[in-house]
Amino acid sequence: MYSPPAFREDRIEILHKAIAAYPLAMLVTSGASGISANLIPFTLQSDAGELGVLRAHLAKANSQLADLRGDVEALVIFQGPQAYVSPSWYPTKRLHGKVVPTWNYVMVQARGRPVIIDDPDWLRMQIDALTGQQEQYQPEPWSVNDAPADYVDSQLKGITGIEIAIERIEGKWKASQNHPASNKAGVVDGLMAQHLGSPMALVMYSLADSKA
Repeated sequence: MYSPPAFREDRIEILHKAIAAYPLAMLVTSGASGISANLIPFTLQSDAGELGVLRAHLAKANSQLADLRGDVEALVIFQGPQAYVSPSWYPTKRLHGKVVPTWNYVMVQARGRPVIIDDPDWLRMQIDALTGQQEQYQPEPWSVNDAPADYVDSQLKGITGIEIAIERIEGKWKASQNHPASNKAGVVDGLMAQHLGSPMALVMYSLADSKA
């Protein structure tokens, strides 16, 4: 991933927080049929291995499983907040006009070799973890146990688990770090005016605090 020093994020705890906050990732593999990519929600066990372990499940009918069963490296791309940045938000536009549009975003890329898991107990554990991760924000959280046991068992028969011990991980936080403070403030104001509580604006606030 192209990542100039100003945008590079290497702190493992920050990368893990981004994965937990935005767990729907693009799973990319290359196999006999070429490149395959699917959006898959992941759970992260941050205390496993050196860099953490990603877990997910796919439908058994998913043709990408053929790639995953081979000894191949998988790329998992987590996309965080993103937003178009208008040059009109920069105070420097009024000073010299030497500004152009850009796009701010947060991205984490993790790589590792997937292991296929068909064990029903493991699959149930992963489903429970993923459901709990997302349902915790609901007023009345739903649990897998709320569904009939025989129905859950039938659904588990249609999926296959994957586990990826992260071998490499890198992050890119493109949040106007290469601009003067006045322009950063202008971007935050512009984003907040367009989207109240803009996630990208909040990232910029957070980044300013963490680098202070």
